[in-house]
Amino acid sequence: MKTLHKIILPVSVGALGLLIFNSYSVGIPKGAIAVKGFDAKKYLGRWYEIARFDYKFEKNMDNVTAEYSENPDGTIRVVNRGYDYLKKLWNDSIGEAKFVKDKTEARLKVSFFKPFWAGYNVIDIDEEYQYVLVAGSSLKYLWILSRTTSIPESIRQRFIEKAKKIGYKTNDLIWVRHNQ
Repeated sequence: MKTLHKIILPVSVGALGLLIFNSYSVGIPKGAIAVKGFDAKKYLGRWYEIARFDYKFEKNMDNVTAEYSENPDGTIRVVNRGYDYLKKLWNDSIGEAKFVKDKTEARLKVSFFKPFWAGYNVIDIDEEYQYVLVAGSSLKYLWILSRTTSIPESIRQRFIEKAKKIGYKTNDLIWVRHNQ
C-alpha cells in the first residue's frame, strides 16, 4: 500500500500540474482582445514573419514563414519554416492549432510538442487579411505577420501602438530579414 501511495501522489500532482500549465499557457495577455468575426478560411495560406520577440525556438532565424491549412477534422495544420543563418540550414516545425472557443473568435491554441499547447491570439488584422498582429499567452510572445515580406508603415505603427498599450516592450522586437 505504501508503494502505491508513492506512485499515485507524484503522478496525480504531475497530472494536475500539466492541466494547470495547459490551462494557463493558452491564455491571452491582460488587455489584449482577440478579433471577433474572424474568418479562418481567409486566414489560411502563407504568412511571412515581419517581427517577433526572440525566443529559443526561433533563435538566429530569418526568412521565417508560417503556412496554415485546414485538416480534415477541422483543426489547422501549421508549418513554420525558417533559415538558421548561423548553422546555415533550414528548419521546419509542424504543429496543429485548434480554436479555444468559437471559430469566429481568433483565440487558438497551438501545439508543436503535444500535449503542450500555447496561446495564439489574433489581436489585430486588416480587413483584407493581409497583415496581422498575434499575441501569445503572455507578454513574452508577439508576432507581426504579412502576406508579403514587408508591411506598410501605417500598419507597422498601428500594430506597434496597439502592442505598447497592452504592455509589450516593442523596442525588443526583432525585425526579420527575408532575403532567400
